Amino acid sequence: MAIATTTIGGTSRSSEGFVRRALSRMLEAREKQARRYVNGYLLSLDDATLASHGLDRRELEREGTAAMIF
Repeated sequence: MAIATTTIGGTSRSSEGFVRRALSRMLEAREKQARRYVNGYLLSLDDATLASHGLDRRELEREGTAAMIF
């Protein structure tokens, strides 16, 4: 028994799903990395400045930090 695949523009639908998932996961990882980088900077600010912008130091520490973006 042969298995047929439907192609659109030269790529199969299953590979489109794989590529889409891979890009989605890569984007999600980069967003988390950027958030950690920003949190590292925000934690260098004093408590009064954080409070004036509606941020809590404990919550930022819980989310984590990164020294470098790369």
